[in-house]
Amino acid sequence: MNIGLFTDTYFPQVSGVATSIKTLRDELTAQGHHVYIFTTTDPKAKSDDEVNGIYRFPSVPFVSFTDRRVAVSGAFRAIRLAKKFKLDIVHNQTEFALGMIGKMVARELKIPCLHTYHTMYQDYLHYIANGHIVKPKNVASYARLYMRHMCGIVAPSERVLDTLRSYNIKAPIRIIPTGINLRVYQQPEDLAVTKELRAKYGYESDTPVMLSLSRLAYEKNIHALIDAMPDIIAAQPKAQLLIVGDGPARQTLERQVRQLNLTDHVQFAGEINNEQVHHYYKMANVFVSASDSESQGLTYDEALASDLPIVVMRSVYTDELIDDPAIGVGFQKRADLVKGALYYLNHPATEEDRAKRQAKLHAISAEVFAERIVAFYRDCQDQLEQERHEKAQRSRRLFRRLRS
Repeated sequence: MNIGLFTDTYFPQVSGVATSIKTLRDELTAQGHHVYIFTTTDPKAKSDDEVNGIYRFPSVPFVSFTDRRVAVSGAFRAIRLAKKFKLDIVHNQTEFALGMIGKMVARELKIPCLHTYHTMYQDYLHYIANGHIVKPKNVASYARLYMRHMCGIVAPSERVLDTLRSYNIKAPIRIIPTGINLRVYQQPEDLAVTKELRAKYGYESDTPVMLSLSRLAYEKNIHALIDAMPDIIAAQPKAQLLIVGDGPARQTLERQVRQLNLTDHVQFAGEINNEQVHHYYKMANVFVSASDSESQGLTYDEALASDLPIVVMRSVYTDELIDDPAIGVGFQKRADLVKGALYYLNHPATEEDRAKRQAKLHAISAEVFAERIVAFYRDCQDQLEQERHEKAQRSRRLFRRLRS
């Protein structure tokens, strides 16, 4: 199958959406499909990468969200490339420029157009004039307009499905959680790399380390993790919090660390290369997150694939994911965050714990993810063919009536 993925966000931009798309692309390719990525230019990647099937279109920084980009032209080129590659499916990953271009391509080639709804935009409205211009009702209206005539919608989680239903989206919606490339996260731990990485941040081999890994944005609620550190340190004086990522909230968070006199216990690693992420999971003792804006909890799954327990803000997704203390705990109050973090810092995993984590992984594997996506593609192809057949039958019946 020849598949076109249309997205305004892709590497070298670092985000959960970029990771999800790369995981899908890699696994579809591994399963024998041909995948072409239509995405934006970037200061770090301005030109096409034809060897890897990546085609870039002129773009500018997104308004009030300047580390993301949006395409400004390229519809005719995209159609030309799509015809050259003989695309069978268009799968959009954005509601903006390249998503609209993807719809145009699908219409021109008369092929199915699907869409994955990655982002809960109501959690990000504060980026645009502090939320005074764009309101949740505007998000719902645009989502309905954009998703009209889509053959299918992929919802990465139950929360996304509920949101789309509340928007009164008419297209078929299927929950397909983003998978994890287990080959990356389950490769044997390189003890030398782990030791070197710990030494980089001044950690001993027995230093208890909590890992936060995300974009440093206000909606990620990282300040709540920092606020909890004095209580954690009071019970475990050697505890450390390593915050990996970059973003608009970094300076505010660094100032909070200084004001709380936590510079000896909280460090900022900055943005790291995606190829190095699995090493950070391997060197930590527990993954922590206070974010209440996750649509699919991709980092939670990555942590579990790395044999790391999780202590995360409760949500519909985490209530489904965490069904045993071996997996982790969810929290809503600071005291429960402290209690959960301390438990895993002070109780190394047992073989039984590891076995229970392993049992969770098949359902969130990249292999299962891609298989379910391809099944949706084929269902959409069948549905489109059925609609064409029915339309042709109606036309023939009308023609016979006109002749008689």
